[in-house]
Amino acid sequence: MVKHQPLQVYERQLCLSCLTGIYGCRWKRYQRSHDDTTKWEFLWSLILVFTFSLLLVWFYFWWEAHNDFSEFNWFLYNRSGEWSDGTVPILATTAAGFTYIAFLMILALCHIAVGQQLNLHWLHKIGVSAALLTTAIGFISVNQIWGEEWAVIPISLQATGPFLHLGALVAVTALAWLVAGQVARTEKIRFQVVVLLLYLSVLLGLYMAPLSITSPCIMDHANLTPRPDVIGHQGAPMLAPENTILSFQRALQMNVSGLEADVAISFDGVPFLMRDRTLRRTTDVGKVFPARQLDDASSFNWTDLHSLNAGQWFLKDDPFWTVQSMAQREVMLVGNQSVCSLEQLLRLASLHNHTVVFSLRRPPHGHPCYHSWINDTLEVIRLSGIPQHLVMWTPDWDRGQVRQVAPGLQQTSVEKLPPQVLHQQGISSLLLRYSQASPYDIQEFSRSNVSVTLYTVNEPWLFSVLWCSGVSSVSSEAPNILRKVPYPIWLMSPDEYCLIWVAADLISFTVVVGIFVFQNYHIIRWRLSGMHSYNPEQIMLSAAVRRSSRDVNIMKEKLIFSEVSNGVGSAEDLYMENGFDYYNNEGISH
Repeated sequence: MVKHQPLQVYERQLCLSCLTGIYGCRWKRYQRSHDDTTKWEFLWSLILVFTFSLLLVWFYFWWEAHNDFSEFNWFLYNRSGEWSDGTVPILATTAAGFTYIAFLMILALCHIAVGQQLNLHWLHKIGVSAALLTTAIGFISVNQIWGEEWAVIPISLQATGPFLHLGALVAVTALAWLVAGQVARTEKIRFQVVVLLLYLSVLLGLYMAPLSITSPCIMDHANLTPRPDVIGHQGAPMLAPENTILSFQRALQMNVSGLEADVAISFDGVPFLMRDRTLRRTTDVGKVFPARQLDDASSFNWTDLHSLNAGQWFLKDDPFWTVQSMAQREVMLVGNQSVCSLEQLLRLASLHNHTVVFSLRRPPHGHPCYHSWINDTLEVIRLSGIPQHLVMWTPDWDRGQVRQVAPGLQQTSVEKLPPQVLHQQGISSLLLRYSQASPYDIQEFSRSNVSVTLYTVNEPWLFSVLWCSGVSSVSSEAPNILRKVPYPIWLMSPDEYCLIWVAADLISFTVVVGIFVFQNYHIIRWRLSGMHSYNPEQIMLSAAVRRSSRDVNIMKEKLIFSEVSNGVGSAEDLYMENGFDYYNNEGISH
């Protein structure tokens, strides 16, 4: 008669086949091995872990860099001359690569859990090598063309640090099951000591990690400053074409406190709003003046500039993926926008009593306004009728003369200087990139009565961190998003955070101790009870907790045959009870 294996054995064999088959293409039972992993395969396991860690940092970087995606695309445009959303292929390949490497990591951990030899298939080795190479190239490329963006990581950790710590603590606590199993199975005291020391060092480091975690959002609720003012950077460029009247009108509808623009001067002395050096990206100059599409925007007179369409590009490129949500009437309105002058912006701000801040670009050599560009701009401010205190003046040229002509302007610096120097120069406010001012800097300037405006702040997490830091205002391309943030995303007192920290550490420690006791229960019971009736093979077999190595299999066979000789049962029954594959080792009985 043919004796059938229980259904559980078949299911276990099927799971093991899938596990070893996907990871190392070892689909057959005779291809599997409980031998120790070779040094070569161990090296590949280390490469896999390193690739996963590198991809994890890369993935986190791009997740948090979402705040500056438009800036990245603009950098690419200035290099290539063609507009495209370069973040799409990067995010797609990053998500695919991270998912693939994470899947291999899970399979490797499962191999360790069931005591199988790690033997990564050569196709996976090619995939891991490709992921490692492309990620390294990505790091180098970003460092060359967008190096300042690395500052987003330490800033973002102020928002995510406490939660990343809890996540890492859960992951390392869960790894205690594998570590305890390895310690229970191994017969080498040195290996046990090394594994335990490494694991406990990591665990202790995580327990103490909050000592190095600092965040402005860990503060008493009573110390929270008023909500920062939001200034519409180029209006509301997610809702309408940048630097157009419609864009600024949409920003005003989002309850902004001010408007920010980039200003150039036309050939006939009219300041107008334009971010780029040329008109190619944001106008239809290629159709109207095809021979001049690469010319500097300041080389056009105002009549020619005003005749260009400054809205169709927005519908075509859809830089913020918002066009599809627009109604047909809104699409028609967007498509009929024209280049906006500084005077139009000032009159609109004056009508609503809002602040205006702009960066002024000096025209190139040979331009008629090369020497008079400051006076020409001041004249436009005077004629617009806007109160001078509503204008934040950023150009650093001839500040003394500017104060004489227009003493009411808010003198604003785009360079971070000590408060004493700012006061000596009559500067009362700063306009800086958000990475240029730490929470300490913001508090120091606030105590010195210097207001700080940080740009460009589009993500709620960044807005929340800067709010907790005490910043007075931010410049944003997404006032429609920040409008939905009436309070910091999270805010907790130091006592609350300390309670969470200590409770998490205690729970983790209890779980880890419980796992180690459970995994080593048989050895602990034998040593504490003083029972010596077990033979050595039975003790080591019990400690293996169903995860066999080659030596443990030998001990199983010794134990089985010793018990058969004592009349305990048949060899086949004992093989099945000990999780041993009888048919794989002895053949099928008839």
